[in-house]
Amino acid sequence: MDKIYDAIIIGGGPAGYTAALYACRAGFSVLLIEKFSAGGQMTETQMIDNYPGFPDGIDGFTLGYNMQKGAERFGCETIQTEVVAVKLSGDIKEIGTADGTFYGKTVVIATGADHKHLGLPGEEALTGKGVGYCATCDGMFYRGKIVMVIGGGNSAAGDAAYLSNICEKVILVHRRDTLRAEKLYADSLKKAENIDFMWNSTLSQILSDGKVTGAIIKNVKDNTLSEVKVDGIFISIGRTPNTALFCDELSLDEDGYIIADESTKTTVPGVFAAGDVRKKPFRQIVTAVSDGANAAHSLEEYLLGR
Repeated sequence: MDKIYDAIIIGGGPAGYTAALYACRAGFSVLLIEKFSAGGQMTETQMIDNYPGFPDGIDGFTLGYNMQKGAERFGCETIQTEVVAVKLSGDIKEIGTADGTFYGKTVVIATGADHKHLGLPGEEALTGKGVGYCATCDGMFYRGKIVMVIGGGNSAAGDAAYLSNICEKVILVHRRDTLRAEKLYADSLKKAENIDFMWNSTLSQILSDGKVTGAIIKNVKDNTLSEVKVDGIFISIGRTPNTALFCDELSLDEDGYIIADESTKTTVPGVFAAGDVRKKPFRQIVTAVSDGANAAHSLEEYLLGR
């Protein structure tokens, strides 16, 4: 068997690199495996204004890079490759990748969750230029402006409520004639004076001149189209956790998130889940960082037999 690490961390976002930083500083050998670049979803954000310590904000790529360098300063090894198989049940965990198999006494899963996209032309190119997926991350850029929220579940309702306190007007577009959100969310939206509803409707086209200028909305009842001028569009149709590799190894909830409490301990000893991949009520960079620190603490207890 090759080298056995004290901890293998899958995922190089804020949760993963925080876990690596804390574990390395505690004296453990750590390998972090990341498929793309450091930072995870942060790299899609041009300016992050809600992470403490950066009064002028910071772009997601730079923050992710800094987190990587901070962990590597204390000995974290990073390899850029894709994990293709895992065996988590034994005392020594096996992580199969495109570049070979790695072994660890503990594993921290920090693979995150991807925002669901509509797949419309221009959607990807306009991300950060009027198209967003996180109102609490990017809502402040639209203070006093008109925005549109796409969706009808709790995420969309929560985003619309949040934006209604910042924006001049919020237009909520939903394909049905009632929200799927819980009654508490729905009732609060109906009381807001600056939220308009477009029922039985879908986003058909994003209008832009390099940044979002409006939207074409299709009525699903009569197929009529209408043009609406907006400054921003938030797509809030849910997330997909990156847990396909772990469905036969760990307990997941009905939405596919890994079941783990605030200690980040999963149902398998020595395996921890941190960040957006974990079942939790709120997902932000700062909560992912918190999870990473908790995961490092829990794996330390596990390794020391406490």
